[in-house]
Amino acid sequence: PAPKKRRLAAGERYVPPPRKLNTGVSFSAEHFAETSYYFEGGLRKVRPYYFDFRTYCKGRWVGRSLLHVFSTEFRAQPLAYYRAAARAGRLRLNEEPVRDLDIVLKNNDFLRNTVHRHEPPVTAQPIRVLAEDEEVVVVDKPSSLPVHPCGRFRHNTVIFILGKEHGLRELHTLHRLDRMTSGVLMFAKTTAVSKRIDEQVRQRQLEKEYVCRVVGEFPEHEVVCEEPILVVSYKVGVCRVDPKGKPCQTLFQRLSYNGSTSVVRCLPRTGRTHQIRVHLQFLGHPIVNDPIYNMEAWGPDRGKGGKIGKTDEELLKALVEEHRSKQSLEVLGIGEEDLNSSGESKGCGNSGDCTKSAEADPINGSSCPAEDEKDPERNDIVACPLNSDINLEMLDKDKELSLCENQDERTGEKGWEEKDPLCVECRMSRRDPSPKELVMFLHALRYKGTDFEYCSSMPEWAMEDWEE
Repeated sequence: PAPKKRRLAAGERYVPPPRKLNTGVSFSAEHFAETSYYFEGGLRKVRPYYFDFRTYCKGRWVGRSLLHVFSTEFRAQPLAYYRAAARAGRLRLNEEPVRDLDIVLKNNDFLRNTVHRHEPPVTAQPIRVLAEDEEVVVVDKPSSLPVHPCGRFRHNTVIFILGKEHGLRELHTLHRLDRMTSGVLMFAKTTAVSKRIDEQVRQRQLEKEYVCRVVGEFPEHEVVCEEPILVVSYKVGVCRVDPKGKPCQTLFQRLSYNGSTSVVRCLPRTGRTHQIRVHLQFLGHPIVNDPIYNMEAWGPDRGKGGKIGKTDEELLKALVEEHRSKQSLEVLGIGEEDLNSSGESKGCGNSGDCTKSAEADPINGSSCPAEDEKDPERNDIVACPLNSDINLEMLDKDKELSLCENQDERTGEKGWEEKDPLCVECRMSRRDPSPKELVMFLHALRYKGTDFEYCSSMPEWAMEDWEE
């Protein structure tokens, strides 16, 4: 039976008990129906849609006003945004509209913020199912797709596409690929299978084989790189070789050389973030079209031998500025609003390169896979950023802001082209990346365990006679 509500004193606010989180992956038909896809110029795009970011009151927020929390921890948006959002009924506290931002937060308070969400485009290449039985689903993941909701991506992810277009739901991730990495990706259909294969991963019984195309003539003999790797930024998704980093090992074998670039077989013995890409950069043979580790920002030698000549802050700034000048920030999976937020995330970045230990980012609302697998709706509250030239105080409550009242009628095919008065993305004109920009020449070719082996075909760019 539901617990009886305690009698409230005059002026006292009822705070409901926290919800019990569901274990496992639990995206439902309701989640998949939030919006729809369309295809344009070789890209898969998501129609903008309204979405609720939700969070329980953090311990450090207890006793502080909602206005104070917004002004100190969500500084990417002006306070005028939150006042306008409250007037529009988009901010809710314990499912009641927030009328006064001076309200003091209590433990277990439940916050909901409705935003107009835009997702970056990904390649239109289809996800091919390589194998399926009662235990697993194995697919060939195209480059540019995150595995599951993370950062700015939700519907443009492998999990959502498999659920919406292939009817494959309730899947458990067994391993992850970087967003820009293509190739073999396995999912378990049951918790028992997930635990069994996860144990093989922990016991280092899982053999992984990748193939890539790198700059220059790679040595003919086998090369072993054991340089430790340190994460520089989770938000942008950047790592580098550093003595303070985590130990790792990668074996490399050259397969072919066409006079300017080499195809290399990669056998990672550990599973650090961006391990193959960072080790290849250190060896002086970065992946040909790597949007992070083969950039001018790393210096004239592109980071060879770990020589960068910049502090971490200078490196990140140079990388962002290089992509900004090329209008290609979306290739990194970030936008201007992500760069304006305060503080560096301790968890997953927007590049889609996530780990199980990542924490949710309380500033940007980007939650890590661990959070998404527990409860896909339990995300941190976030707001669309505003351009400074929008006079929020003058927005007409009854006309423009009321657009969000009929959200259910504006998802999918209906009303998606309408502009939301509080959403800066609706006022921005972004350059779409070309399909070529969304492909990186790194491919997971084979995964082998104690009782299984799955392979994909060799990508076209890895053929010996391939020329760009």
